[in-house]
Amino acid sequence: MNKGSRFIQQDIVEYGRLVTVRENEAQKQLREETIKLMGGRAMMISSPEQQQLTKVILKLLGARKCLEVGTFTGYSALCTALAIPDDGKVVCCDISEEWTSVGKKYWKDSGVQHKIDLRIAPAEETLDELIKSEPGSFDFAFIDADKTGYDSYYEKCLKLVRRGGLISIDNVLRGGRVLDPSNASEDDVAIRELNNKIMNDNRVEPAMVTISDGVTFVYLK
Repeated sequence: MNKGSRFIQQDIVEYGRLVTVRENEAQKQLREETIKLMGGRAMMISSPEQQQLTKVILKLLGARKCLEVGTFTGYSALCTALAIPDDGKVVCCDISEEWTSVGKKYWKDSGVQHKIDLRIAPAEETLDELIKSEPGSFDFAFIDADKTGYDSYYEKCLKLVRRGGLISIDNVLRGGRVLDPSNASEDDVAIRELNNKIMNDNRVEPAMVTISDGVTFVYLK
């Protein structure tokens, strides 16, 4: 099971899941299969408490049209699709047929496969196509892909999400490594620089939540 927040003691995380997280059987099974198949890489999956928070936010937004940059085994896509109306849509950007195929059975079992538009291609290409055809039309975007690409994905999502919409950016704490300027890995530097950029970005109103590995919610003014 995903261990949840790295910054909150585990018994508190488990209690929060017990009293607030609502998953259907397909969601639970998809998380379990991801852990079984991916081993240590299963930490790439979003935690259930993070997705429960996102569900509430999507309902507050009245979101119908969502975007996901980085789909992995499809857990977050499933959670998003379940949270939006039956005529809603989630456009998912990923490059892996193998990983994304894991979630397809569970999308179908939950009756939401018709809401999920999976596009297997480099995310930059898919986002550029969407900017040409559907700018400013998304209510919500979730970024959880290669960290060095985050800045570019952020800028493109700013063009795709409507004013009053929201962008959610995952792994913004990098296990706490963003706190140490001497930590110079490409991924950590990219996230540290993006965090600083968002703080000074007058186009948005940000809020960082220390759930899981840190999530920043960005409201577009």
